This record gives sequence, C-alpha cells and structure tokens, in this order.
Amino acid sequence: MPEQPNKENKQDEKKKKQPGKWTGRKKPNFGWTSALIWLLLLALLYNWYMASGDGFMGGTPEIEYSEFRKQLNEGNVERVHVQGDQIQGEFKTTQDLQITDGDTLQAESFSTYIPSFGDENLYERLEEQNVTISAQPESEYSWWYILLITLPILFFILIGVMFYQRMKSQSQGFFNIGKSKAKLQEPEKQDTKFEDVAGLDNAKKELQEIIEFLKEPDRFQKIGAKLPKGLLMVGPPGTGKTLMAKAAAGEADVPFFSISGSDFMEMFVGVGAKRVRDMFDKAKKVSPSIIFIDEIDSIGRRRGAGLGGGHDEREQTLNQLLSELDGFEPTESVVVMAATNRPDILDKALLRPGRFDRRITINLPKQKARHEILKIHARNKKLKDGVDLEKIARSTPGFSGADLENLLNEASLYAGRNKRNEIAMEDIDKARDKVLMGLERDGMEIGEDEKKMLAYHEAGHALVAAVLPHSDPIHKVTIIPRGKAMGVTQQLPEKEKYIYKREYLLDRLAVIMGGRAAEDLIFETSTSGAQDDLKQVAKLSRKMVLDLGMTDRFGHVSFGSEEQEIFLGRDMSQKQEYSDATAREIDEEVQKISKEAFERAKNTLVENQDVLDKVAELLLEKEEISGKEVDKLLDKKESD
Repeated sequence: MPEQPNKENKQDEKKKKQPGKWTGRKKPNFGWTSALIWLLLLALLYNWYMASGDGFMGGTPEIEYSEFRKQLNEGNVERVHVQGDQIQGEFKTTQDLQITDGDTLQAESFSTYIPSFGDENLYERLEEQNVTISAQPESEYSWWYILLITLPILFFILIGVMFYQRMKSQSQGFFNIGKSKAKLQEPEKQDTKFEDVAGLDNAKKELQEIIEFLKEPDRFQKIGAKLPKGLLMVGPPGTGKTLMAKAAAGEADVPFFSISGSDFMEMFVGVGAKRVRDMFDKAKKVSPSIIFIDEIDSIGRRRGAGLGGGHDEREQTLNQLLSELDGFEPTESVVVMAATNRPDILDKALLRPGRFDRRITINLPKQKARHEILKIHARNKKLKDGVDLEKIARSTPGFSGADLENLLNEASLYAGRNKRNEIAMEDIDKARDKVLMGLERDGMEIGEDEKKMLAYHEAGHALVAAVLPHSDPIHKVTIIPRGKAMGVTQQLPEKEKYIYKREYLLDRLAVIMGGRAAEDLIFETSTSGAQDDLKQVAKLSRKMVLDLGMTDRFGHVSFGSEEQEIFLGRDMSQKQEYSDATAREIDEEVQKISKEAFERAKNTLVENQDVLDKVAELLLEKEEISGKEVDKLLDKKESD
C-alpha cells in the first residue's frame, strides 16, 4: 500500500503550486501615501534647485545694467526679451562680460534688471541699434511664490491622510469613532452552556430566573413582573465571571453583546457617552438581549474622586450609562451584566435599586468545585491511568478556575517536553510546584554551610508542623531554590476551612517561626532566610489583635483593619479608630504573640532535636522529601 503523505508535505506541495504567492517576509506596501511623500520631497528639491540659481534660466549670467548699456552702444546686442523689470537677451558674438559678482565670463546671452529710476531712452537706443524686441507682461505670482504657499498645504494634507489611515487600520475611522465596540454574538453561534461551567451553583440559580424571563417575557409581564435591569458579578480574577455571562446568554438563546469598560474611553471627550448610547440602541433593536460589561470599575468608579478633581470623560460615560439604565421601557427586554473585582470603588448611584438590582458573588472554588473544573479542562487532554483529579483538587486550595486550567496546561507541556503521549501525575506535581513556588533556579552554587543552614531551616518548619496538633499536614519539603524562595515547606489542608480557631492560628504562627527557631537552636544565630516568615507572622498576629479579637488583653474588641487599599478617591491618610496609647498596647500585644510563637516553636524542636537532625540530613541527601517521610521519622521516635 503506498505511503500516505503527511499534512506537512501536503502544505509544502500546495505552496509550490502557487508560484505567485509571497511566502517570505511581508511585502512592502508602497501605496499612494508613499507616492505623495516622494512627490513632496521632489518638490522641496526642485525649490532648492531653483533657489540656488541653477534652474531654467539659471544658466544665463546676470550682468550689471551699465555693462548692458555698454554692449548696446557698441552694437553687440542682437535681441532682448523684456518682462517687467527683467531684461534677457542674446549677443551677436561671444563677449567677455563683467558679471555681478566681479568675475569675467565669456557668454552668448545675458540677463539684467532695469534700475528703479527707469531708463527713458532705452527703447530709442534699441531701435537705433536694430535690436529685435519681445515683451511679456509681468507675472503677478511667480512659481516660487506659488510653491511657497502650496507646500505647507500639501504637508498638512499628508499628515491628515496618514492620521486617517492609521485610525482606519485600527477600525476607528473618524466617522465611526463614536460607534460602540461591543462584539455581538448571535444565538446560533453561542455554544457555552451551564454544563460547561463547573461549580457556581448559587450563581446559576440566580441567573436561571433571568434566563426564563428572557425566554418568555410575556408570561412575567402579564403578572406585573419587571425584568431586573442590571446584574453585577463580583469576585476575584479568574473565577469565571465572563464565562457565566456567556453561559447565561447561551441558555437564554438571545444575542449577547460583550465589551470591556476600557473600550468606552477615548482621548476625545464625549466619545464614551456616544458609544454607550450606540450600544444600547443596538441591544434594544434585537431585544431580548444581554449586554456584558467586563471590568466596569474602569468607568463606574466613584465620581468626583481623585487628587485634583475627577475625570470628565469617565464621568460623562458613567452618567450616560446611568441614564440608559433608567431609560428602559417595560417592553424592552435588555439585561445588563457587569463584572468587577473591586466593588468597593463603584459609584453608589450605579448600585442603587433600579439599576444594578442584583449582586452575584463568585468566590474561589472549593474542593468539590475544583474537582468538577478539572474534569471539564481534562476533556481534551490525555491523562495516564492513576491520575487522581480529586487528589489534585484537594492539593490546590486557593486556585481559581483559570489557575486550574493553567495547571493542566503546564502539566501537558511537561509531558510533551519529556516526549510522552500522556500526562502523568508527576507532570501535574511539577506544574503545581511551578505555579505555587516558581521555576527552579538552575546554576546556583550554594556552599555546604549555607546548604546546611537551609536544610535545618526547612526541617524546623516541617517538624513543628508535624508535631503541633492543629496544623495542616505536610505535603512536601524542599531545599531546591524556586522563584524567590531558597526552600519551601508545603502544607495542604485535609478539607476546606471556613472558620479558623484561635488554636489553629497560634499553631500556624509557631510553624512559620520554626525556621528561625531551628537557626537559633542549631547555629545560635539568625539569617536573612526568615525575612518572609517574619512578615507573615507580623501580618497574622496583627490581624488577630485588630480584627479577630483573639487576645486576653483587649478581649472581644475589633479595632478595624489597617490593610485597606488606598486608591484615588479616598483619603491618602487612613483614619485611626483608636488612641495613640491603645496603638502602643496593640504593638506590645503583637510582639507578645510573635515572641510566644517563637518560644513554642523552639521548645518543640528542643524536645525533638534528634528527629530535626535526621530530617535535615535527609534533606541534604535528597534535597526534596515528602511529608510522609517526616511523619515516619517522628512515629519511629515515639515507638522507640
């Protein structure tokens, strides 16, 4: 049986059959704009050439008028041509002439100018010498004067043409600049449904009512129900807000307009408001329909906010959006969906009832939802037998849907790099380490002393985590440098936590302090490797004091968080809700909690120093160990 050519060979043959097709770099585009540029350059060169005196008549030497009268009196002039004050003529024979710059030149022709006081006897002398005379009226505008006027006009025309073509290439023609940039997706082209969105059951229930309204608006209008005008989806980036809007449009089988909040903004004031009007006009013509505005905080930010006043263009766009939301008629079935991860900075007028009536919070997926998301993203990927998606879901707390998709994609890249046809569990583990901790830093030469300190530092974290009763189980301990970290101790919770006990947080502080405690115990010093640990301890202990009321000194009191984000529109200085004396006591309490965490970690390591040494030795030998190996060493000591 003859061998079938592969796709690449077919494509190569197809290219060979098209001899006239350009297959290399992109052909240069010499349009009429380039021709106009060359024409302008030639005109400038022509102007320079004529101005230099070497133009049409530039070859005729200019002589003094007295020299002309002398040659005329001697009968050497054969003919003259008079135009205004200029005289051009020819000699009967070649003459040695004194030209205007003082040089002597042999010439057969000449040019000169009649003096301003005139020469009344000139015509009579020409008649006496039988000189042939021709005349021409003086031109009102000379060629260089016309060129001087037209060159700036041609220059501005050229600039205008180039500006127009640039806007046209970006689909922003001057006459289309106010048109909406919203992309319309027809119902028959929408293939995203709720079954393609894992988790988010509460969001689906909220949207189901709106979907039924869009499908059968008459049924709801008969009983006096009104369609909610606006729906705001709030959640961290990558949690599926845009995907939910597309799925809602697919379920409702209605036209779907999608646009980003930044697409309304333009350098021309008033363009954003015009685009809002154009978008709503288009949506009303094909109603029932859905308009989705992503990142609405870019135009919906609180008005009049910011240092030095507000932003006129953004505020006009927001005002137009507010008026359009109020302008719906009962028969216009148009729903506006918007997404943001910063609802705290939105204008209050945008969130009042009658505009964005409903708010759907889309949080990071929990373990069960992560499992369902992984199933969806694994549909088109070849997984090896033994890949446990449920285990992966448990080991990825805090991952968004976009993070999980990226995780499987990175795993497939690892498998392809190793020339495997299927994704193995080890590929997913490597991908998770890359996402959580960063790439391995190759080429780092760590000395034996530093490597030993690093091993004891991570062993301290791991041992405290393994001994304390309320800490999360250890997944992996490594001293391989990744990203900014020189080593990492990974802990993975057995199940999702929604409420954190005081005992859990105290154990967590002790685990974080385990690395610094090991340095103090073994080497009687402290290193810069605990910098990030100390920041985490300070942040968590302060939160326990200020927000959670988990101290005996202050009791059940919350002083308000100091971690509010500052943005233009709020005061640059945070308002303190307590006195300076209380602030001093808060600092003392934070120091007390941090010190107790360190002492607790160090005491734990002193009691289990033999296990600490074994874990450090194992890390020096393997560079990376699992949590089971740490538990095994600890269980062996207890059995002994």
